[in-house]
Amino acid sequence: MRLQNKVCLVTGGAAGIGKATAERFAEEGAKVVICDVAKEAGEATVKTLGPDASFYVVNVANRQAVQEWIDAVVVKYGHIDVLVNNAGILRDSQLVKVKEGALVGQMAEADFDLVISINLKGVFNCAQAVAPYMIKQGGGVILNASSVVGLDGNFGQTNYVATKSGVIGMTKTWARELGRYNIRVNAVAPGFTATEILKTMPDKVIEGMKARTPLGRMGQPRDIANAYLFLASDDASFITGEVLRVDGGIVVGT
Repeated sequence: MRLQNKVCLVTGGAAGIGKATAERFAEEGAKVVICDVAKEAGEATVKTLGPDASFYVVNVANRQAVQEWIDAVVVKYGHIDVLVNNAGILRDSQLVKVKEGALVGQMAEADFDLVISINLKGVFNCAQAVAPYMIKQGGGVILNASSVVGLDGNFGQTNYVATKSGVIGMTKTWARELGRYNIRVNAVAPGFTATEILKTMPDKVIEGMKARTPLGRMGQPRDIANAYLFLASDDASFITGEVLRVDGGIVVGT
């Protein structure tokens, strides 16, 4: 019960890694609050998290909505101990695509902006809304979702990689700024993880991912959730400003 009675927020908590993290935190005694844009999935997930859990429909890219959510959580629970900035999306495309010397495609500006607004600005919005409350109460933990591609880059993911690299930069900056207030800030960088997103990928691609992972398998959402649990707990009380890879040893190539 490493999170006994701690109020833990998980964005994008209705499915995938966010859901697994919320479930893992609940198992360890936390009062879990999830937000997501998927109303039905969120309502289904919160029912599994215990009587003290809550679900809110929130788009993390909407600054006002985020602030209203955080304020409401503090009114209901009195404090916020842990924030996991997990919400994120993909809109993959090459920067430019050329065939026989001619430009035949490129990443749409709208897709670049959308991914930035959720994966990067969403993290900023949530952390900035939570930090004053954590400062006032004397401490807290902020955990941000990065990715191995934020460290290594990846073909066809300019927008996504930019956000996950940016999250690492914000994590290190906030660790310096907020450490004096007993707030720890860390990031988790998952490798290829078996979430709903991968269900749309061909088996050939999935097998290729496994082959490039030294441990020979895909990560499971619970693998990532366990990393968040460690960093959220007092077991990690002297760790801040770090990026924990949970990737089976993979180095992403082209």
